[in-house]
Amino acid sequence: MDGGRRLLRPLKEVFGALEPSFPAYAGIASNVAFESDQFYARPAQRRRASFFATLARVAAGPWANGLFSLLVLVVVGLYGSLLGGQYESFVATHGTLPDLIARSVGFGLKTVTIVGTHELSQKEILDVAGVGPLNSLCFIDVVKIRKKLKELPLVKDASVSKLYPGRLLIDIQERKPVALWQKDGKVQVIAADGMIIDKLDDPRYFALPRAVGDGANAHIGDYMALLNAAGDLRGRIDAGIFVAGRRWTLKMKNGIEVALPENGAVAAVTKLAQLDHDYHVLSKDIVGLDLRVPGRLIVTLSEDVARARLDSLAHRSKRKAGQS
Repeated sequence: MDGGRRLLRPLKEVFGALEPSFPAYAGIASNVAFESDQFYARPAQRRRASFFATLARVAAGPWANGLFSLLVLVVVGLYGSLLGGQYESFVATHGTLPDLIARSVGFGLKTVTIVGTHELSQKEILDVAGVGPLNSLCFIDVVKIRKKLKELPLVKDASVSKLYPGRLLIDIQERKPVALWQKDGKVQVIAADGMIIDKLDDPRYFALPRAVGDGANAHIGDYMALLNAAGDLRGRIDAGIFVAGRRWTLKMKNGIEVALPENGAVAAVTKLAQLDHDYHVLSKDIVGLDLRVPGRLIVTLSEDVARARLDSLAHRSKRKAGQS
């Protein structure tokens, strides 16, 4: 040292003597700090750190490249199958892949229960629903099936329920065919609400009552009420003609037409039945009856009868004139 108690050794020698211990000290401090941070970290943080560290080790593993290559091959294979139509063939034979997996664990479609049908067959219901043995209960869309079933004219309402593990319940509320509706020469089967069910090509419907005219289907309930009021005359009514969107004319099977009033048509039909019972008016040689005027019965004679009546009246007039 000098007189000022300063170190006279060169700085290089002083720091050179300290160099061997500096890196060791620095390394220990860094590791301790890292371990301390890890020790005081929250459990979730430790799990995340462990997960990402594991993921990094997997990605860096010797078989990572092989796994990635296998995944690429699977994707390419599926894409090629779609392009070549092989997947469609697979689905047609075994069902979709999700359905196949669900069936393998016990959720295959074992039973379909259909209730409430009278006119529709089970095959028609199943075809519309699009379900079969290749389906699994898990992946059946009951909302879609219900919508498709309600599009059938005969179906008024439907409910579809899953009963696990393997049963599908379809409850159908059918429209009942009540009449035939004829318009512009076309005859169709209709329900009580006027809904068109089908065209007339089934012999089962030939005997149904027939309503004719524009809008007759929407008022079919009124026509059915007239038929019920006709009593024994019902079997002699060939059709109901809806006139001007307001009233009905009954066409009898012998050709006689009976004009009914717009209001009180049921009472008029009841009166007609009584008149025919007492006087056999519908068996006379006439072409029409008009019940639209309250308290009066207007009769339209056939052409031959009308001519004969006119001749008879003219002959009577001549006789009276000769006598005078």
